[in-house]
Amino acid sequence: MSKKELKTNAMRMLDRMKIPYEYETYECEDFTDGIETADKLGYDHALVYKTLVTTGKSGEHYVFVIPIEAEIDFKKAAKAVGEKSLEMLHLKNLTKVTGYVRGGCTAIGMKKQFPTVIQKDAEELTQMHVSGGKLGMQLKLAPEDLKKAAKAQFADVIRDH
Repeated sequence: MSKKELKTNAMRMLDRMKIPYEYETYECEDFTDGIETADKLGYDHALVYKTLVTTGKSGEHYVFVIPIEAEIDFKKAAKAVGEKSLEMLHLKNLTKVTGYVRGGCTAIGMKKQFPTVIQKDAEELTQMHVSGGKLGMQLKLAPEDLKKAAKAQFADVIRDH
């Protein structure tokens, strides 16, 4: 298979923006959560982030990129994007809204650019792993580059342990 066929929207966008990244593919028939993916690829859990899509009280959509072992704190997240409240986007609407499938959703290259927040802890990392835009693909890039590509901001949006 040629490299061209492997490109996802996210990768094409990173290429256009001349943002460096690496990608890794793995066998994946169905949705696997980030922890299972990290274990399969031998990644440190602290470096792997999942992408969550939410809907605000206003009806707007927001994207949050948080560590795989963390849970979103809806109060903090709503405050970070200036909403009264947030809830998870219904799974049945994920592909329609983002263009991505569950387990392959990434903050880069969605159908529409939604306000995006990356968990503040990522700022301390040199590299992080996020979904590459389809099942069975992970991207590795610098948090600052993800921020630039996703037009994101850093904020604390996870539950305290």
